[in-house]
Amino acid sequence: MRVLMFGWEFPPHISGGLGTACFGLTQSLAKRNIHILFVAPKANDHTPFKGVDVISASNIPVPLLSAKKNLSAISGKGEQKIEKKENSSKLISITVPAEILPYFSSDSQFNETTIEQWNYQFNVGRSGASLEKDAKAQVRYPFTGGYGSRLLDEVKLYKEVAGEIARENSFDIIHAHDWSTYPAGIEAKKISGKPLIIHVHATEYDRAGENVDQRVYEIEQSGMQKADRIIAVSQMTKDTITSRYHIPPIKVNVVHNGVAPKKNSSCAAMPQLGNKVVTFLGRITQQKGPGYFVEAAHKVLQRFPEVHFIMAGSGDLLPKMIERVASLKISSHFHFTGFLSSTKVDQIWSISNIYVMPSVSEPFGIAPLEAVMAGVPVIISNQSGVSEVVHHAIKVDFWDTEALASAICNLLAYKSLTNTIRKKSEVEIKKINWDRAAKKINTIYHELTTTK
Repeated sequence: MRVLMFGWEFPPHISGGLGTACFGLTQSLAKRNIHILFVAPKANDHTPFKGVDVISASNIPVPLLSAKKNLSAISGKGEQKIEKKENSSKLISITVPAEILPYFSSDSQFNETTIEQWNYQFNVGRSGASLEKDAKAQVRYPFTGGYGSRLLDEVKLYKEVAGEIARENSFDIIHAHDWSTYPAGIEAKKISGKPLIIHVHATEYDRAGENVDQRVYEIEQSGMQKADRIIAVSQMTKDTITSRYHIPPIKVNVVHNGVAPKKNSSCAAMPQLGNKVVTFLGRITQQKGPGYFVEAAHKVLQRFPEVHFIMAGSGDLLPKMIERVASLKISSHFHFTGFLSSTKVDQIWSISNIYVMPSVSEPFGIAPLEAVMAGVPVIISNQSGVSEVVHHAIKVDFWDTEALASAICNLLAYKSLTNTIRKKSEVEIKKINWDRAAKKINTIYHELTTTK
């Protein structure tokens, strides 16, 4: 079976759990004799393992005349002028305004409409004034593959590239990961007539609460309506899909994420911060609940003044967290690392005694599984999908900082409790793997392809 799969992240270009999930899932699907064409906006065109071909959307040519039309629609200012660069016969530039999208922010300073100049540089392989009239001229979109100011525009252009890929390749089914790829999946289905699966790793309600971006919500709802089947990463996510997007429950399958065993690798040791280290690792955004971690830390330090806290990650709330830590006068016990590579994350696990995930709304949450794999006991919020499969962890409501602080203190104070949770979770984690997820998804593939 051949699967055309769309994702916004794939190693080494990842910024969070989505890329990790795509990598683990494709690896396990490939073991089941499933050949995957994995398309990402920006990727290395290489084969990470047998059965998976990675395609970078940035390397796919599209008709120049079609590109002009799409970019004009994005700018809203009519046909764009194509100008030839003076020092290159193979380079042209199209300037298009793009609207800022506050994808990860709930802060009002990011909600103002801002216009910036977006310069696209296209390799067209030909030169001269005939470019604009040449129906065979082609261009390539230089996708960033990020989540910044160009996200919605890149989603639209990614859809066009998806159409070109669908025309040029043969496949049996389409699998689109997260909302940014749903338009691409829909376009590929329109062109090929093949069944479409969308994989919901998070919804706009998880990211923004009640302050949803209507544009993103509409993309999500369109994807859910036009998909032949929906995969939700947790029952919690399925409940959101059925209640918020009004999708029939029978259309949604729950497939929990997994975790891949870590290969033994030697990495430079990280300096010890002390004998008691509590870690938060994730995007520093409202969804992840970093503020509750800071408030709980302040309470813990009143009982255990020698504890150190690590906040690993980046995001729009990082400045506020730094300011709050300073105002509480606990800066000497708090360490902000910024975004970490996988190697650095392994180093963090090596010095951590406890991992805390106080997410406000977490569809799943792979980081707790990685912590357990590293032998670190975890505290997770009841408002997380991973709580459905991890039973040997301490669970609290994200907003209850008293309960969170108490849970941290108990793990620090009672070694027997820590050892019990660690041992039982290490046994449990062996069953939470990508092979189990791939088996369920493979069944869905065959159900759809045999009924079409």
